[in-house]
Amino acid sequence: MSVNVTDRLSEALRAALSGAGLDAPGEILWEVPREEAHGDYATNAAMLLAKSARRPPRQVAEAIRQHFPRVPEVEKVEVAGPGFVNVFLAPAWCATALGEILETGEAYGRSEAGAGRRVQLEFVSANPTGPLVVVNARAAAVGDSLARILAAQGYRIFREYYVNDAGNQVQTLARSLEIRIRQQRGEAAELPEEAYPGEYLVELAKEYLSTEGPAVLGAPEGERLDRLGRFAVKRITDGQRRVLSAYGVEFDNWFSERALREGGKPPRVLERLRERGYVYDAEGAAWFRSTAFGDDKDRVLVKSDGEATYFVNDIAYHVDKIERGFERLIDLYGPDHHGHVLRMQAALKALGYPDGILDILIIQLVTLLREGQPVRMSKRMGEFVTMEELIGEVGRDAARFTFLTRRHDSPLDFDLEVVTRQTAENPVYYVQYAHARIASIFQHLREKKLPLPDWRRVDLGLLRLGEEQSLIKRLLQFPHVVAAAARTLEPHRIAYYLQELAGLFHPYYKGHRVIGDDVALTNARLALAAGVGLVVRNGLDLLGVSAPEKM
Repeated sequence: MSVNVTDRLSEALRAALSGAGLDAPGEILWEVPREEAHGDYATNAAMLLAKSARRPPRQVAEAIRQHFPRVPEVEKVEVAGPGFVNVFLAPAWCATALGEILETGEAYGRSEAGAGRRVQLEFVSANPTGPLVVVNARAAAVGDSLARILAAQGYRIFREYYVNDAGNQVQTLARSLEIRIRQQRGEAAELPEEAYPGEYLVELAKEYLSTEGPAVLGAPEGERLDRLGRFAVKRITDGQRRVLSAYGVEFDNWFSERALREGGKPPRVLERLRERGYVYDAEGAAWFRSTAFGDDKDRVLVKSDGEATYFVNDIAYHVDKIERGFERLIDLYGPDHHGHVLRMQAALKALGYPDGILDILIIQLVTLLREGQPVRMSKRMGEFVTMEELIGEVGRDAARFTFLTRRHDSPLDFDLEVVTRQTAENPVYYVQYAHARIASIFQHLREKKLPLPDWRRVDLGLLRLGEEQSLIKRLLQFPHVVAAAARTLEPHRIAYYLQELAGLFHPYYKGHRVIGDDVALTNARLALAAGVGLVVRNGLDLLGVSAPEKM
């Protein structure tokens, strides 16, 4: 039996619509009202159906209420506002449902809604010209959590990192490394304004001389820059891979832009666009007619000097993704890529691919603070704080969870002092401490050699307190929250949920003894604690955050 309460409510609502002679919508969406007086779940299905039913929304909602079948999950149904249908859960059923949650275990919150559909997530994809920085850490947290959430909903997930190992930035990197090598050899070489100034290139120059020697300095310019560029990209990418791995993020593939170009894919995509009538020549350049899809201006594909733009290479990369069999593409871009969203989606439409095949999320900037004051300088970089430094100071769990406490497209203030405090104002500590508290209860049982009850034989109907019912109802929301996070591509929903669940559990733990003299009540409260611990653990796992048993 499914423990997803919204699935059950949707079945009952469809039955009510059928009884009222109304057609059901393809999908019924439920929301959790902010106020308890508005029920445990609400749907706007009546308002969506009003036009086709040719009735006012409240009349449709009233028809749903009158025909709503008697089901054990529901105590009452009410109509509110312009036509909301509010559902109140039955306390007796909620207690029984706790047993189902415990029986479902680690699978609770998971579903097969994705039906094995292949989804590719491309995220981070920082230029291989320097260490990863704080905004990359945010993108990594969002991307990896999305991958975990979508996998939990039955999608087949493929994580990919696009390595920009071709083009002008690699040439600039090679020239910057060459100058650092010459400086190490005592030559009077100065970095030009466009060079990469980071101290990491001094370390890279020392490594190059110790492993490869100075012979490259005598090679022809083309060969020299190619060898230095490949060396720098390889070492920097290896460093990025190492830092991401320490952060709990592993990619299925590191895709090379150089390989894409060498495979001749950009010219083939350009020709396809031209054949479909979306490329024209003007001012010596080739242009994409992106205004046909709502863009504010047409975009250059090939410049007047014959060099392909980043845009045409990116189109070719996305076509390559689709040709590899991915049915849905999700990209995470930095805040400077807003203008790229519409034109990229337009290019895929121009090539005949269906609407909705590509979703692009913008990851907004992070402001690092220490006790409310901006942190600007890095010990190693001199200009910005690296991802590695951030993880070293606050830890993987605190970094990942904090990045997920806000929508990805909202700027984030990250206070280094707050996220390392062991107080309720630190969200990751507050949630993890709930799990540790519950683990301590069961550790106490083991130390006293007390038997763990069989949840199937526990009288869960004893959980009658308002706080207990609120906790159970919040546990029942978990599959709904995970499904909504997958549907909207918003992992912060799970972080919010876990904070709210911890906010209910901590006062309950302080106000009521779990282990007491009444054996039956003790067993029921142990079941409730076990359920909270299970859901906290499952939720943290979807965010890539650990659930410690001691703190």
